Amino acid sequence: MSWQLTHDVEEFRRAADPYLAADAARHTILLTVGESLRTGGVAYAGPVRFGWWREAPDAPVTGAFLETPPHPPFLGTMPARAAAELARTLGTATAGHGTPPSGVRGRVADVEAFGAAWTARRTGAGDTPPYRLSDGMRLFRLGEPTPPDPAPEGRARYAGAQDIPLAVEWLTAFAEEIGDPPARDRRALAAARIEERRLLLWEVDGVPVSLAGHAPLVAGQIRVAPVYTPPAHRGRGYAAGVTAAVGEAALRTGADEVLLFADNANPTAGALYQRLGYRPVEEYATAELG
Repeated sequence: MSWQLTHDVEEFRRAADPYLAADAARHTILLTVGESLRTGGVAYAGPVRFGWWREAPDAPVTGAFLETPPHPPFLGTMPARAAAELARTLGTATAGHGTPPSGVRGRVADVEAFGAAWTARRTGAGDTPPYRLSDGMRLFRLGEPTPPDPAPEGRARYAGAQDIPLAVEWLTAFAEEIGDPPARDRRALAAARIEERRLLLWEVDGVPVSLAGHAPLVAGQIRVAPVYTPPAHRGRGYAAGVTAAVGEAALRTGADEVLLFADNANPTAGALYQRLGYRPVEEYATAELG
């Protein structure tokens, strides 16, 4: 039983793709981020790290993670013993494979198993506090699409090249609101999404008032992100309109599953998504490590 680590996304995908695709919804982050890295569509603040778990050398992969600095490792589904072994593996700085993390993200069950093993491993090392869960999120899957009622004023359209400056401004504002570190080249990100028709704007009388995008289609699933409305335009249903539109656009690409995450600290957004036909799948969180 062991974890294999690499900085090579192609090596990771070759090993882990069957495992990831078998539960594509719960592995949406690993699939979509991995695909963006594979195609060169995103850059991070440091070397990206991947890992996968096998019970034996010839056994199938049953666990995985990825780490995109400065973000903490994001865990895929895995047995509790794999999470415990990962705590030991990441708790020891390995030449060429980064430093111990200050936290991990993923399904609550997986990060709790990791956090418990991490705490047990650190017992006796001074006054090390136990792990703490934070940043709760809920994963949703689109069931029967339901148009917003009442329908907001305006209409959706795909963003074009002329919208790149606005998209950069709004993507940056969204990142600041959620506390995302400013490490990405957001102009390149906006341009790529627009070129690939993965960014929609809601506009009223020709003026953009809200934005929504989605990740690439991988393993039959598409994840909606981000959804952003500038403060001056909030409270008028524009987010509902553009979220419904981007979900329809994702389905037109042939997706079997359309997914999104909602911050548990924002119950208004969670309620909106459920009115549009999204249904809860799983709870996610960050385990902050002592």
